[in-house]
This record gives sequence, C-alpha cells and structure tokens, in this order.
Amino acid sequence: QDAIDRKEKRSETFKTAVQGLAVGTRALKTEELGRRAPQWVRDTLVTMCMRCRQPFSAIVRRRHHCRACGYVVCARCSDYKAELQYDGNRLNRVCQQCYVFLTGHVVLEEQDRRHRGILEKGAAEISDRSLLCSSLQLLDKSGKGSTGGWFVIPQDDPLVLYIYAAPHTSIPLLGYQVKDLPQDPCRHRFQLVQSGQVLTFMAESEELKRRWMKAMAQAAAGITHPEEDVDFCD
Repeated sequence: QDAIDRKEKRSETFKTAVQGLAVGTRALKTEELGRRAPQWVRDTLVTMCMRCRQPFSAIVRRRHHCRACGYVVCARCSDYKAELQYDGNRLNRVCQQCYVFLTGHVVLEEQDRRHRGILEKGAAEISDRSLLCSSLQLLDKSGKGSTGGWFVIPQDDPLVLYIYAAPHTSIPLLGYQVKDLPQDPCRHRFQLVQSGQVLTFMAESEELKRRWMKAMAQAAAGITHPEEDVDFCD
C-alpha cells in the first residue's frame, strides 16, 4: 500500500507541475517559443522529467530547465542548444521538442545517442584499469524506477564509485555500510547506507551482487589493496 501511495503521489506531482503552466502561470503559445522568456516550472513540483518522464535522482539524474518552454527536464532531454530571440539570439539549453521547433532540424537517432557515446568511451578507458566494473541499476526510493549505467571502482581511486550514466557522477564510498537484501530470483539487490542516506542497487546475478558488495565494503572500510581480502558485508 505504501508503494501504491508513493506512485500515486508522484503521478499527481507530475500532473500538478504540467497544469501549473496553464493554471498558475500563462503558458507560452507555440509561436512564442524563443521570442518570450518562459516562466520556469519550479523544481520542487517535479519528480520526473517532463518530457521522457524518467524519475529524477539526486545522485545520477539532475534537473535542468528548458530556456524556451520552461519545462523541468533531464540532461538527456535538454542536451540541445538553440538561438533564443528574447536573449539576443544567443545559444541556450533547450529540450529536444523545442530544438526541433526552433531550428527545424530533425534529431537523428545517432545524434540523440551522442552524449551517451562520449560517456561509454570514458567508461571504457577507466574500466581497463579498474578493480571492478559492470552494469548495475540504481533504484529510486519507490523501488520501481531505476537508472542504469556502467559502474566502476578504478585502481587509482579505489575508494570511489564512478557511475557512467547521463550525466555521470561519483560516490565516495568511505564510511558507508553495505547491506544485503532478501534474495529474489529476479532482483539481486543490495544497499549502501550512511547517515540516513540509502542507495539501493540491483545486479544482473547473485554472483555479481556479491562481488560488488565485497568491493564496496572494502572501499568503505578504507582498504585500498586487493590483497587485503576482508569481507565486511552485512
């Protein structure tokens, strides 16, 4: 029931944010895009991207505002720039829909994946000198939504977890506690816990989960040498 309540609340929050453009503020007409400055939707009203509806996460998915329509969007949906007349025809960050309208350009699939290709290249370079790397899922607080990415603990920075997603980020592991979650044939989950902050991960297999738990627990305990083979997982 708690999970259902959280999902309904998130959906209502999203509806409130969208309706706020028409109710709380005057929404720009299509022909006004780029000519008039929009009134931005408040960050606090939005828990998911207003274009692709992927949930926001304080760890791996930041909020951005489209400078043309004022929507709150994720990095992937706002990875475009267009000239805005109200800002002296300077280039501004805009969402994909506004970019297509303002420039008349068609967004090809290859272009849409451009920034992800850059991340994958960086991930490959650091993976070659890593203690452990693989794909993982970082679950949101409801446990239903997730953000996938390439997760790496590099040899030259063994106390930090690097997450290659959109955008990429890093988590200092020192001081965290690693906790196992009940085994599930389809959901191999574990957590990092510190001072009330809880990060829940999901691996593709139980064996991979155990490897990550061990590597993160050693980093959390300050162990920087692989030969110090100690298991600190709960």
